[in-house]
Amino acid sequence: MAEREKEDFAFINEKIKAKPVNKKRILKQGSYTVGLAVLFGVVSCFVFTLIRPGMESWLHPESNPVITIPEDSQEAALGTEELWETEAVRETEEQEDTEAPAQETETVIVKELEIADYQMLQNKLYAIGKEANRSVVTVTGVVSNTDWYNNAYESSGQASGIIIQDNGSELLILTEHKVVMTAEQIRVTFVDDVTVNAYLKKYDGNTGIAVLAVSLNELQEGTKNSIAYAKLGNSLAVAQGNIAIAIGSPLGTNYSIGTGNITSVGNVIQTVDATYSVFTTDIVGNSRSSGVLLNLEGEIIGIVMQDYSGNGDNNTLTAIAVSEVKKVIEMLSNGMDIPYLGLTVVAVTDKIAADYDIPRGIYIKEALLDSPAFDAGLQSGDVIVEMGGEEILSLDEYESKVLSLKPGTVIEIVVNRQGMDEYLTLKCSVTAGRLQ
Repeated sequence: MAEREKEDFAFINEKIKAKPVNKKRILKQGSYTVGLAVLFGVVSCFVFTLIRPGMESWLHPESNPVITIPEDSQEAALGTEELWETEAVRETEEQEDTEAPAQETETVIVKELEIADYQMLQNKLYAIGKEANRSVVTVTGVVSNTDWYNNAYESSGQASGIIIQDNGSELLILTEHKVVMTAEQIRVTFVDDVTVNAYLKKYDGNTGIAVLAVSLNELQEGTKNSIAYAKLGNSLAVAQGNIAIAIGSPLGTNYSIGTGNITSVGNVIQTVDATYSVFTTDIVGNSRSSGVLLNLEGEIIGIVMQDYSGNGDNNTLTAIAVSEVKKVIEMLSNGMDIPYLGLTVVAVTDKIAADYDIPRGIYIKEALLDSPAFDAGLQSGDVIVEMGGEEILSLDEYESKVLSLKPGTVIEIVVNRQGMDEYLTLKCSVTAGRLQ
C-alpha cells in the first residue's frame, strides 16, 4: 500500500526543467521592436518639422528683422582713385622695362563733337534717372479742415518718397516729415499709379527725415514687379564738379528728372547734436523741391533738403550728404527714436586749442533752453572731454556717442568749464530725450 502511494505521488519529486530559449523568436521580436522605434522616430521628426514654424511663431512671435545699413569710410571712397594710381604706375614700369624697337608714329584723329553727341550723353543720363524712378513714390498727406462756413473739406500736401528696402512685412519709404506732420491719413502712389495707405514709422525731428511703412500684403504682384529699391551710395566720394542726377520732384512735379553738377561739397550745417555736410548743385529747383541726388551708378548720394539752402536760396537744389545720415535712416527704419541732448557744438582742434588756450574736446556753442543738456547744467562755453567714460575729441565721436543712447537713458558727461584763473572739471548726468 505504501509503495503504491509513493508511486501515485511520485510526480511531486520530479524536477521541472526550464523551457528552452527560442533565440530566433527573440531576435525576431527585437527586430520588430527596433523597427517600430525607428518608424516612430521618423514620423515624429517629419511631424515636428512641419509644425515647428507654426508652433514657434505661436509660442515665440518674432518681430521684423533688424535693418542694417553699413557705414561708409573715407578709405572706401578713395579706393577707386588709389586703384587708378596703382595701375598707372604699373603701366609706366612695364613700359620702362620693355625694350621695344623704334615705335611707328601713330596718327591721332580728333573728332569734333556734334549736337547729336551731346544729345546722346543726355539720353544716357536720363536713362539712369528713368530706371531709378521705379523707386520713387508720391507721398500724400491728407488733412480734414472746415471753412468759414463750417463746411468740411480735405486738403493735401504732396512730396516724393524713395523706396529704400523692406523688412519682410513692410515696405520702407524715405521722405520728409513736414509733408505728413499733421496728416490724418497718408497715401502712397507707386510708379504704376496704384495707391495704398501708409503710416509714419518714425521721424527725426532734427533733420526732418521720416520713414513711412506700407504693408507688403497690400501690394499686388504687378506693383511688386514694377517697383525697385534704391541703393544708398557713398557720398564721401563726391567731389566738386561731379555730375549729379536729381529724381523725385526737383521742381515740384513728381517723376521729373534733372541733371547738373555738384558745385560745392564744403558747406556744413550745424544742427542740434550733429553737423552735416551739404551739397549744392546747379540743378534748378524751388521751395517745393524734394527727392534725392544720384551719381552715375544710380546710387543715392544726397537727400534733397531745401530748408538747408544757404541764405534762403531755393533756386537750385541743396542736399544732405547721405553717408552722414545712414545711421539715422537705419534707426528710423527699425522703429527707433533718435536721441536728443540739445547741444550745438564744434570741435576744438589742436590749432584752436593752441591759439585760444582752450582744452581739446567738443566746445558747446549753445545749450538749447529746456533741453536735457540745459536741465543737467551744461552751458555754452563748456568743453566736453568725456562721455560715458570715453574720451571725446572729435565731432564724429560725439555724434556716434549720442546716437548710441536711447531716450530715457542717463549718461555722465565730463566738461571743462572756465573759472577765474583756469578751467575746472565738472561732471553732469544728462538724461537723453527725444526731439519732437
